[in-house]
Amino acid sequence: MFTRLISFLLLIVWAALGAPQGAVGRAKPKLVVGIVIDQFRYDYLTRFRDAYTGGFDRLLKNGAVFTDAEFDHFPTVTAVGHSVFLTGATPALSGIVGNEWYDRGSGKMVTSVSDDSVKGLGGQGGGASPRRLLVSTVGDEMKMANGGKSRVIGISLKDRAAILPAGHMADGAYWFDGKSGNFVSSTFYFQELPEWVVEFNRERAADRYAGIAWEPFQRMPSPAGAQLWEALAASPFGNELVEAFAERAIGRERLGRNEATDLLAVSFSANDYVGHRAGPDSPQVRDLSIRTDRLLDKFLRFIDAEVGLSNVVLVLTADHGVAPLPELQQERRMPGGRIAGGAVERAVESALAASYGEGKWIERSSEDAIYLNRLLIHQKKLTGAEVERVAAEAARAVPHVFRVYTASDLSRGHAMADIVGRRVMNGFNAARSADLLVLYEPYWVPGAHGTSHGVAFGYDAHVPVIFMGKGIKPGAYRRRIVPNDIAPTLAALLEVETPSGSVGRVLDEIIGE
Repeated sequence: MFTRLISFLLLIVWAALGAPQGAVGRAKPKLVVGIVIDQFRYDYLTRFRDAYTGGFDRLLKNGAVFTDAEFDHFPTVTAVGHSVFLTGATPALSGIVGNEWYDRGSGKMVTSVSDDSVKGLGGQGGGASPRRLLVSTVGDEMKMANGGKSRVIGISLKDRAAILPAGHMADGAYWFDGKSGNFVSSTFYFQELPEWVVEFNRERAADRYAGIAWEPFQRMPSPAGAQLWEALAASPFGNELVEAFAERAIGRERLGRNEATDLLAVSFSANDYVGHRAGPDSPQVRDLSIRTDRLLDKFLRFIDAEVGLSNVVLVLTADHGVAPLPELQQERRMPGGRIAGGAVERAVESALAASYGEGKWIERSSEDAIYLNRLLIHQKKLTGAEVERVAAEAARAVPHVFRVYTASDLSRGHAMADIVGRRVMNGFNAARSADLLVLYEPYWVPGAHGTSHGVAFGYDAHVPVIFMGKGIKPGAYRRRIVPNDIAPTLAALLEVETPSGSVGRVLDEIIGE
């Protein structure tokens, strides 16, 4: 009897003091909400801080705010940023090397989510799925850990922004179709749209914006139709549509009220469309940022009423930043300007023709990536590395080209040992990346109008990362992190396997007892 009592007491002591943390466990959140604001530079939080009284204000006061989070890959574009968000993987591992790329197997350009094996549902677009994503997401790991009990949903105006964060096992991903004015999906997830989505579309929420003004910048087309629906994306009303649809998803899917932790990934895309046109220093971007603050407040209030924010972990970030307008940079006496469209391609074609004879030397080009004609190289009995070298020299000679990397060099791990070289290596996938990757000098932008993003410099790479909610220690954290750290941190909080391609670390400093 005495021996049993001693053993029992020792067991209690071991459980209280000596048991591993995972054995004790902690109460998990009922809902994880991941929010991406497309093209939202970190400095939008500081530059417009005095005007924030809603969602950003709450996050900055009550969240764990990382002030120095930078993407560690190239290119910094929407599909890549959204793939990093809940996988923690670099493009080298995830296979998502751009918004689109040339697929040598099929001989055509593909997008990060295009999928001819499935059909679109609810609109006029084609099929889309996460099949080109080679790794798992946090949502996938949640569902694998609990036999599919978690509900996982992705929502955005853009297909890639809805699909990639949600992952392979998602219960649904929904995006807005500007041709029909509907939220749509694909047969990858189900054969018919859920009834609640059909009901939402039947209410014609997008049509309510016909003739409405975004004062003082623009007025929406009227009457309702494709012209209106496509215009909504570059206005605050596009974000409002996404938020309304997200509210409906939480209510009808009972997110946060199911047996296991659920996950909702929401991406607000209007900020990107507006930013491309007007630039980060414009009154439009400032106004839209303030409106996003108010919209987030509405969303957080809804979540609190439905689930209770004490039961939620929320993480907010962006997929990339953006460059200032080149004309404004020149007024500031800063570096920057415009690269003439096709200048690099013409230089490469001319140099290869001069060296090896006439022919179509470029198979495809996309997003500062040049795919050479390997069949022509083979027919002329040349080596790929040699042709790449000549092409790269020609590209480097174009004014304001900063660096050119070849696939042959990157395949052997040869890149300059600095932050830019590392980011290009992290973005290189031998099976999908181009033969030449072209980087322009800081603040130099291709195209005649607006601005863009995609480079490895800070203005495109520096983004917000804010955690808030159950088990999170609020405060400002100034140590440099990468957005790849988000996925393993969520996996640790949820006590599930780290996503398969994650290269990030657990942000243990923000996790409470």
